[in-house]
Amino acid sequence: MKVYPIYSGGEFKATDVKLEVSNPYSQKVFATTYLANSEELEFAIEKAEQVQNDMKELPSFKRYEILMQIADGLTTEKNRLAEILAQEAGKPLRYGLGEVDRAIQTFVVAAEEAKRLPGEVISLDWTPAGTNKEGIVKYFPVGLVAGIAPFNFPLNLAVHKIAPAIAAGCPIILKPASATPISTLILAEIIDKTDLPKGAFSILPMDRSSGNQLVTDDRFKLLSFTGSPQVGWKMKEDAGKKKVVLELGGNAGVIVGKSGNLEDAVSRCVIGGFAYSGQVCIHTQRIYVHRDSFDQFAKLYVEKVQKMKAGDPMIADTEISSMIDEWNAIRVEDWIKEAVADGAKILCGGRRNGTFVEPTVLTNTKPAMKVCALEVFGPVVTLEAYDDFSTVIDEVNAGVYGLQAGVFTDSVKEMNEAFERLEVGGVVINDVPTFRVDHMPYGGIKESGLGREGVKYAIHDMLEARILVKPIR
Repeated sequence: MKVYPIYSGGEFKATDVKLEVSNPYSQKVFATTYLANSEELEFAIEKAEQVQNDMKELPSFKRYEILMQIADGLTTEKNRLAEILAQEAGKPLRYGLGEVDRAIQTFVVAAEEAKRLPGEVISLDWTPAGTNKEGIVKYFPVGLVAGIAPFNFPLNLAVHKIAPAIAAGCPIILKPASATPISTLILAEIIDKTDLPKGAFSILPMDRSSGNQLVTDDRFKLLSFTGSPQVGWKMKEDAGKKKVVLELGGNAGVIVGKSGNLEDAVSRCVIGGFAYSGQVCIHTQRIYVHRDSFDQFAKLYVEKVQKMKAGDPMIADTEISSMIDEWNAIRVEDWIKEAVADGAKILCGGRRNGTFVEPTVLTNTKPAMKVCALEVFGPVVTLEAYDDFSTVIDEVNAGVYGLQAGVFTDSVKEMNEAFERLEVGGVVINDVPTFRVDHMPYGGIKESGLGREGVKYAIHDMLEARILVKPIR
């Protein structure tokens, strides 16, 4: 069992408090690291402040080189990292490999974006007062960034905070989820070997009490949090004057229109509904199928779901495995039982064994049921028929979340109506809302969050505009 030190202010360290990391599938400890205390956090903050000017003055070509060094290091460690993700997060190996690929791409995109940071020259003579003057707008690093990453994509969602910070010239201190810190500590090993100024990057597993300083300390100029709405909005209240970016999840809806490709919709919705046991912010949770196609869709969908291979995430052909812990598995089981008691029908699945919940498809649900109204964050999908496209958009919009939605249709009219009316951060046509590439703007409205991730958009949040007004002659 390997011991991984934390990475504080450019140094690998141990503390007095050990943190054991368990495999959700075997429920056995496979690695140990440490919890950072307030002294280690203070050390990391002081080191970050010492290198703020160094980060600000890094030329674009150097930022590019550092980010590409990290991408190359991740490529070298790809298989090791995928296995770690399978062990710490219970993520099937195929999805672990995909996550590492995405993390590599995120650093590559950040390297490219480091070459084209925003800036502009603007004319000021729109009014007489601006005659013979022009403005040069330049963007400067906002300062020290606090990042808090979740368990479900412990590497790539951390990278979505780290890579933009480096590209923008901001030092960053990141708190990984206590259940899944190992992949980011391996990333620290990679970054430590690059030319990034020591102190510009720290990985500190912490308990919630210690980690709250990332929220309240005014030395942090931006907080980027990915996690639950309850925690995220409380952080915003406590964050003071710093910028806050929140990505808080959802209960994504899919509309399968009368003209949509049924077989393609079935295949994509299986992946969208059950990849990583539904523990994905844009998990396909609610599927609405035109009544003319509903019976056929339901038959094909249930058949495909029942053929999914469940088991050890370390086995290459495993498609679905354990949830992150037994508490969450019990919660999902309880939500299923509540729905059934209120009239929902199980088309397949519904049972739990330890940390494993069978991929479950429900129908005859009601909007107020937890499996419809809240974020289930588990392997549960609801399936309902609809008659009118405009009305079903209202159903998708009902509720408190608004992250992404998917629409299967060959109708331009339906596509346009969906884009105009769906109250979400992203509308995906002829694919599931679970679709994401790492350079697109990503985020939601309502309870789903504030601001946007996606490398360029995160970089822009980490910069502040300053204008120079000068005479033309």
